[in-house]
Amino acid sequence: MADEERRWVISSCADWMSHLPEQLHNVLLWNLSIPGSHDTMSYCLDKHSPVLHSQPKILTVLDQLVPCIIRPCIKKWGTTQELVISTQLDSGIRFLDLRIAHKEKDSDQTFHFAHGIYSLVTVKEALTDVADWLEQHTKEVVIIALSAFDDVNPEQHRRLIDFLKGLFDKKLCPKGEVPTLKSCWSQGYQVILSYADGAACDHKELWPAWDYWWANESDPNLVISYLENKKVTVGRPDIFFVAGLNLTEDSKYVLHHLFQSMRTMTLRASGLLLDWVKKQRPGSQKTGLNIICADFVGISRNKFIQLVISLNTKPLEREPPLEFIMKSPLL
Repeated sequence: MADEERRWVISSCADWMSHLPEQLHNVLLWNLSIPGSHDTMSYCLDKHSPVLHSQPKILTVLDQLVPCIIRPCIKKWGTTQELVISTQLDSGIRFLDLRIAHKEKDSDQTFHFAHGIYSLVTVKEALTDVADWLEQHTKEVVIIALSAFDDVNPEQHRRLIDFLKGLFDKKLCPKGEVPTLKSCWSQGYQVILSYADGAACDHKELWPAWDYWWANESDPNLVISYLENKKVTVGRPDIFFVAGLNLTEDSKYVLHHLFQSMRTMTLRASGLLLDWVKKQRPGSQKTGLNIICADFVGISRNKFIQLVISLNTKPLEREPPLEFIMKSPLL
């Protein structure tokens, strides 16, 4: 993609929430279609870092014996994104999937992201970038899910929560709210933050963990079957939830595809997965979707992001306003 075209696509999606038709401004945010990135910070995994203690025993043992082989391999298959966090937001991503970990020798106030191995970028650096981005896009709302918390003790949870509350402050939408775009705009809320640990229970600013529909399959057909089955048999909850399009490799798959990576795996399946996205609808009905999460959200010229955003016009009884069509690269 030419540089000028890339800049146009990114800037067109950077403020997509404020460009939605007015009829959608009072819709509950969990009834909108929102694009998300699975393992948002995996673009900066450190191939020199040790394997997490929570990984299977075989990996931690091999990491002691042959780290020069194990760590690059985990990085290759654990990397699920390429765009830095601010570019993901510019591209239209509004759900960030952040897996937190603490390195044994780091201070109690230093946290990293992790997916098998640790990230180079710290939690403070990445979330400060998010806060700075929000200052420039005052009508956008970002939904953040913090989870995993490998080797994080109660005191470190307290320090991390204090940092989050201090950083986002009045931008945090409390868990007692029933948010729409209009209500968030009127009260200055720009961050809805889920903290998947009991340490957050007494903090009204932090939401509990939300459902993440994860197929745990390497075959995209099985991922789609899993999601369709969840829609029909379980149905969407009456709050935020995530449908994960991300594929999952296992040791058998890796051994049969030694010269490939999570990126090649995702790229091969992208056409089938995007065709499924086109058929979805947001909304409160049992089969309606909310957050749709994917790996490598920038591939195919950000087509995944654009498709997910465009689903928001489906529930409208009439055609979307001309203004929305002109401002958006989706249609």
